[in-house]
Amino acid sequence: MAQETVVVGMSGGVDSSVAALLLKEQGYRVVGLFMKNWDEADERGVCTAEEDFEDVRRVCGLLDIPYYTVSFAEEYMRRVFSYFLAEYRAGRTPNPDVLCNREIKFGPFREYSASLGADWIATGHYCGISHEKGVHRLLKAADAGKDQTYFLNQLSQEQLSNVMFPLARLTKGEVRAIAERHGLATARKKDSTGICFIGERNFRKFLQEYLPAQPGRIRTLAGEDVGEHLGLMYYTIGQRRGLDLGGRAGEEGRWFVVYKDLADNVLYVSHGDEQPLYSASCTVEEMNFIPFPPQAQEFRARAKFRYRQSEQGVLVRRTGERALEIVFDKPQRAVTEGQYAVLYDERQCLGGGVITKVFGGWTPQR
Repeated sequence: MAQETVVVGMSGGVDSSVAALLLKEQGYRVVGLFMKNWDEADERGVCTAEEDFEDVRRVCGLLDIPYYTVSFAEEYMRRVFSYFLAEYRAGRTPNPDVLCNREIKFGPFREYSASLGADWIATGHYCGISHEKGVHRLLKAADAGKDQTYFLNQLSQEQLSNVMFPLARLTKGEVRAIAERHGLATARKKDSTGICFIGERNFRKFLQEYLPAQPGRIRTLAGEDVGEHLGLMYYTIGQRRGLDLGGRAGEEGRWFVVYKDLADNVLYVSHGDEQPLYSASCTVEEMNFIPFPPQAQEFRARAKFRYRQSEQGVLVRRTGERALEIVFDKPQRAVTEGQYAVLYDERQCLGGGVITKVFGGWTPQR
């Protein structure tokens, strides 16, 4: 039997490094492929892609595997970043990392891997997958705290058909221990944070380069004017930091964002009492079911409305081919339009869609 080839998406981090190592130990012919999706330097004037590629070079050299680099910057700008800007312009809070997986990592990357002779592609995501009788299911990772199925909720059956996730049964600690044991250059490298193309630089400063700010008033839920916001696009529901409002004499707690009124360009905030942040249900569009839509028009499931959240009990009603109404078992805090609602059962991710409307929370009286 011919040796099968796996092309691994190498990011320059410890997770993809260990994924490549494990696959080589399992007897595959492993090829590293580094994607460059963003061309700009950060606030230090450093192109982090160059630093990351140097780590890829070190790891692949130690593992004695071939490696390549490819730029998808043009595709990223057209397929992901344009959407990111449009959503912020509309006052929503998008999640470009989800779109990047669908439109880049499992799109052009997958196609380019085929040109390198790939039988399989692999990434360092913390999740599992099963391939049974032509049906591909996205499974939860063993490390619940690192499970990344949330970010893969938009993948199609075709995109999942030849994918491997070597870290499915490992914890982050185990991954770092493997990297240390084998002397990988990325063993102690800090995890990347922030939005994929922005990294750790100042978000407001970055966004100002592409969208003009429109300052407006900040009001309490009772209508009291308490300050000026820098532009609604800079704030998200539930946000506490960056409001610059200070405290109130004799009151405990902090200010937080409750509502963004695009029509009047007003940011509504509350102090202390978080009850206005809680909602009862939401609608979802662009729903992508994994592996396929259920036959039932109404069913129970678990859901996440943001990545760092435990699964919540919900009732799901299908209102269209790719549209849902999700009713929460318990009121949920800071469910945000533009983010993804992702469904689960005990073992697998059932897919997800974009939150378009939230019900039961506070809204201004017209």
